[in-house]
Amino acid sequence: MSQAQFDSFDSRLRKIDRRNRQLARGYVTSVNHDGLIIARPRRQARSFPWRGLLMILVALMAFKVFLYMQIGPTTYEERVIALSQGNVVEQIGAYAMTADPVTVWIASLFAGTP
Repeated sequence: MSQAQFDSFDSRLRKIDRRNRQLARGYVTSVNHDGLIIARPRRQARSFPWRGLLMILVALMAFKVFLYMQIGPTTYEERVIALSQGNVVEQIGAYAMTADPVTVWIASLFAGTP
């Protein structure tokens, strides 16, 4: 078997595998004009990206804990207060960066203080 034939065969196998994966998620059947039954993949509605939102929240929490540990609680609070005096975007950032009890607790776990 030549390389061109092998590439063509491999390409057809990948298409078949992709179609089987699509059909495994659901399909709709229809009858063709000559009586052939055709299965088509069902269109999946886009769902909300919960995993992405969770990753963003975890990253924000990790960033808050890192800053809280690096600059200390008093300096952190002073900077958040200064940020809250700014424009609307800075006020939203200050609200998000406010040291909540979870941030303080996680920072105390990593710092080794109870």
